Amino acid sequence: MGMSQEPLVTEELISRQTPEAQAIIRALLAKLNELEARIKKSPRNSSLPPSTEHPHAKTQASKEKSGKKAGGQLGHEKHERSLVPVDQCQSVITVKPKSCRRCGTRLTGADPEPLRHQIWEIPEIKPAVTEYQLHRLTCPCCQNSTCGELPAGVPQCQAGPRLVALTALLMGCFKQSKRRVALFLEQVLNQPCSAGWVVKLQNHATAALTPPYAELAAQLPTEPVLGSDDSPAKEARTKSWLWTFVASTYTVFALRSTRAATVLQEMLTDAFDGVVNCGQFENDPHGSLDRRSMQMPLHNS
Repeated sequence: MGMSQEPLVTEELISRQTPEAQAIIRALLAKLNELEARIKKSPRNSSLPPSTEHPHAKTQASKEKSGKKAGGQLGHEKHERSLVPVDQCQSVITVKPKSCRRCGTRLTGADPEPLRHQIWEIPEIKPAVTEYQLHRLTCPCCQNSTCGELPAGVPQCQAGPRLVALTALLMGCFKQSKRRVALFLEQVLNQPCSAGWVVKLQNHATAALTPPYAELAAQLPTEPVLGSDDSPAKEARTKSWLWTFVASTYTVFALRSTRAATVLQEMLTDAFDGVVNCGQFENDPHGSLDRRSMQMPLHNS
């Protein structure tokens, strides 16, 4: 049996009390309503900054349950995967009946509009391995040996750029551990891998992304308008904050051990003369986020 929705303290009950007791009860009820409203506040229904809410916090349903079963309802429009054109299929298999299903007479001919049934499948994945054989030859005149060099653009490690990028994507975007990435590469892509090799590929991805990241970060002070916010994060076991700087065509992330305005000073420098759209000033626990110290107009969102 569900709990009753009737209030425990009614007006009739309050009216039977002494005036002093009525005043106390009404004051307590008002305080209770205030606390309940404060608990229900979130960045979606108030001016609280998004960083104050846990990223995995569940939202309360805005509508009451209809009482219907989950899934498609009776009579709803059917949605099916669209068939691809025949000329885009890797193979087309023609299936014809040999005899009549009633009398057994042999059947010939072709159906101008056959029933089409398509099967989607993932092909077996085999890594493409390219071997470079570097020959070492001896000079017939001076007897010095010279070894062939890898062509320009060929990586020194044993992983190509797409494999390095996929490894970084699995860790960065899909939040997989190094052991799980190694397991995926081995069991799904048939790519021999270990957690240690994943670390090496991560370092290669970091080295490749550092120059374009530095270029975009250096461009931040030249932007006329920026959006900025910080979210709690972790760097190993250390508490940190992920700072976000949003320009019109790109976004720069910076992981720092503080959420003080010194990060803004570091990223935007004294050369910044634009506008920053950010959360409320209470985001800065050190009180250093003001117009005078940053020398920029700040707007509360």
